[in-house]
Amino acid sequence: MTDEQQSDLPAEPQRHMREVRSFVKRVGRRTPSQERALEQHFAVYGLKLDNGLINPADIYGREAPLVVEIGFGMGDSMVAMAAAMPDKNFLGIEVHEPGVGRLLNNVSLQGLSNVRVYCDDAVKVLADCLADASIDTLQLFFPDPWPKKKHHKRRIVQPDFVEKLRSKLKLGGVFHMATDWQPYAEHMMEVMTMARGYSNVQGVGEYSPQPEWRPVTKFQRRGENLGHGVWDLMFERTE
Repeated sequence: MTDEQQSDLPAEPQRHMREVRSFVKRVGRRTPSQERALEQHFAVYGLKLDNGLINPADIYGREAPLVVEIGFGMGDSMVAMAAAMPDKNFLGIEVHEPGVGRLLNNVSLQGLSNVRVYCDDAVKVLADCLADASIDTLQLFFPDPWPKKKHHKRRIVQPDFVEKLRSKLKLGGVFHMATDWQPYAEHMMEVMTMARGYSNVQGVGEYSPQPEWRPVTKFQRRGENLGHGVWDLMFERTE
């Protein structure tokens, strides 16, 4: 077949690979207070993905340990931690707008200056907005366990994710996870044990006791009411 004949053929349709996400963006109803908080306070406490790389010292107006929490839900536990630890800077990442609105409202009511928030995909925020070796602690509390086997690929704790995360942690920085779903706890332990450049703070194969400073979240209470256990895992960046 000649080039001229080939050019007359219809173009082959492009096949786009669907991006696998670890979350489903729920369209929840926002309360009037959450609406007001998003309108009035996001400009003060909110950060946007398209602003690009941030310098935490500029954002918070000081140098302090940076704690990043992925998927803070309604934000109550993060607000409690920020209020209890004013010497640390807290950065929350959540796609659920009602939760962001509630957090903004509570941060404003309590007059906290050490909290900032993204309403966006955490994978993109980590890649585009946070410099390498900038995070002291990365918190991932009670993420969706995606219990069905066919959905396991959606779990955020995967080898590729933890490898990319490692560069964002400072040397000695800690990736702190918690779940009330035992199969997911075992999955996290397997992935993290195999990951290069991490060390289990408690020792190989050991789960961590819940630290006093980690508040009991709504998801934890719900899990405990259903008879679930709770597993904390803490892994330190070593290289």
